[in-house]
Amino acid sequence: MKEIAREVLDIELRELKRLYDRIDDNFIKVVNTIKNIDGSVVVTGMGKSGLVGRKISATLASTGTPSFFLHPAEASHGDLGMVRKEDLVLAISNSGETEELVGILPVLKRMGVKIIAMTGNKDSELARYSDLVIDISVKEEACPLDLAPTASTSTTLVMGDMLAITLLKMKGFKEEDFALYHPGGTLGKKLLLKVEDLMHTGKEIPKVKAETLLKDAIYEIMTKGFGVTTVVNDKNQLLGIFTDGDFKRTFAEYGEMNELKMKEVMTENPKTIGKDRMAEYALKIMEDNQITSLVVLDEDKKVEGLIHMHDLLKAGVV
Repeated sequence: MKEIAREVLDIELRELKRLYDRIDDNFIKVVNTIKNIDGSVVVTGMGKSGLVGRKISATLASTGTPSFFLHPAEASHGDLGMVRKEDLVLAISNSGETEELVGILPVLKRMGVKIIAMTGNKDSELARYSDLVIDISVKEEACPLDLAPTASTSTTLVMGDMLAITLLKMKGFKEEDFALYHPGGTLGKKLLLKVEDLMHTGKEIPKVKAETLLKDAIYEIMTKGFGVTTVVNDKNQLLGIFTDGDFKRTFAEYGEMNELKMKEVMTENPKTIGKDRMAEYALKIMEDNQITSLVVLDEDKKVEGLIHMHDLLKAGVV
């Protein structure tokens, strides 16, 4: 049983590696053609090709290339009205002879719509009608009967990902852009929430001065409940921080601490963040440095807020 599964994986991996040779001038032409259209990428295909096409369309749409899926059978019964001249049709068919798909090609040509074929048959009817052809042919399907589309659908899917991500990078699509299209669920929370949406401000921020006695700083830490206090100058600029962990280390080193001042025991140059950064980035800093809070500074290094790991947990960012 394991051998059968491994054989399937080996076949599909071999076919996927053959895609390296298809990243050529033709691939560049396809990417540039899609990038320069004024409309949407209309993805169409029947059966398994249609299922893969839906995923490719969804990936394009979520990464900055407007796209929707058009069922070829429904297209010939009125849904062709969804297609505009400025759109581009990405037609998927391994054989290139799918009846429902081939049937709408003449109409698309009369409409003046550009057609890019993804097919395993360069001599097919689909290829003949298309402006550009992407080769998704495979030497071998993973199905021993050579009937069920397996390696060919994997190749098609990965080729779609190659197009989508290449376009994403060429367009300079950023994390903030991605967030606009993914407002729901945990992913949306990670991408949409910024530090300023979660940080504590004003009197909630624990603050002491450099001359503050350690015992008074401990009171500030306990009162505000974040396990840390900022140390600021008269201009509210950050000088350092002091945490409950620092207190334990200080106690172990000094024993008697009544006369110690913050400037003697604070941690200088702590990790900080700006309020415009994504909350997910704040989480990464905390995890990478094994800390539970970050001081939020403005451009003049003045303290604007404090964000704690609990805030990220509560908001569902973690």
